[in-house]
Amino acid sequence: MSGFIVLVLAVAAGAGLGLLYYGGLWLTVRRLPGSGRPALLFGGSFAGRTGLTLLGFYLVMDGSWERMLACLVGFIMARQFLIFRLRPEREPGDRHGREGV
Repeated sequence: MSGFIVLVLAVAAGAGLGLLYYGGLWLTVRRLPGSGRPALLFGGSFAGRTGLTLLGFYLVMDGSWERMLACLVGFIMARQFLIFRLRPEREPGDRHGREGV
């Protein structure tokens, strides 16, 4: 397989890992207020998300720092996408999205 195609696939895998990691974080934070054991929920979620992400990076990397870097680019792109997509709605007169500032 061509080196370029492998790097594109690594970026796509990184984006998938980023969606898994940051999407899972978002879901966890939304569930925390109603949880009976928030520390256990947060700790378990962190361990699971981090373990899966590290395993994914390790498998995608396959000994190549170029693949790891491409995967990291996809991971960061997914983070930026979710920040943009899941941002809370701003009030019409609020220029900065902050209350009382």
